[in-house]
Amino acid sequence: MRQYTLKRERPAGRGGFLKDLNDEQRKVVEAGAGPLLVIAGAGTGKTRALTYRTAHLIEQGVAPDQILLLTFTNKAAREMIDRVSRLLPDAATKVWAGTFHSVANRILRRHADQLGYGTNYGILDPQEARDLMDLTLARCVDEPGKRRLPKAKVLLKMLSTAVNTDKPLGKVIEADHPQFLSALPVIDTVLTAYLGHKVEMNVMDYDDLLVNWQLLLADHPEMQAAWSSRFQHILVDEFQDTNLLQARIVDLMA
Repeated sequence: MRQYTLKRERPAGRGGFLKDLNDEQRKVVEAGAGPLLVIAGAGTGKTRALTYRTAHLIEQGVAPDQILLLTFTNKAAREMIDRVSRLLPDAATKVWAGTFHSVANRILRRHADQLGYGTNYGILDPQEARDLMDLTLARCVDEPGKRRLPKAKVLLKMLSTAVNTDKPLGKVIEADHPQFLSALPVIDTVLTAYLGHKVEMNVMDYDDLLVNWQLLLADHPEMQAAWSSRFQHILVDEFQDTNLLQARIVDLMA
């Protein structure tokens, strides 16, 4: 993998496009196809490099809808598209850009039926997820037994850590909540029931969006082949902040 390091950004020049970039940014923008890692600290213009690279690829003949920009916040996604639109107004809206969760939702709306959901599935916000976990606890464990188990919020945290780090539930509990290790069999039963209830209700929580995106690609070779050929270029902002699940999704998409 090629690697570039951006230095602190200098003020943009006049004349637009590549003239606005310093030497290190221009190397990133004009780099050819293939894996590319850019190391950049604060103030070095990493967002500028990503957006100008997007615009440059389009000018070189890449179709805008064959470029995928992944970020961690909706604000960052909007900022990148706004910057691309200043350079190429007609092409920016066709670029696939968004958070990992929003892009997952966009893809799963087309293919959720492959995973046992309807494509009209609902998305649980954190409070709704806690309410469903409380309901699952009530169905699975009697009142005296619940006093020996973590609250719904902690159960959701255990599950989230397990799926995002690909660690066995027992390892997560041992590391983060050892006081509940003896209750592992019951916790496992509750979390399995929680997952089943979501499928029955045709709803996903935020973690499910990523988990099901990965499952769609990993367990359905025809889907992986279709989506990996769908995008010529995948640009990930703040890649160092991806967890194991997100990094695997990027690998499968690429």
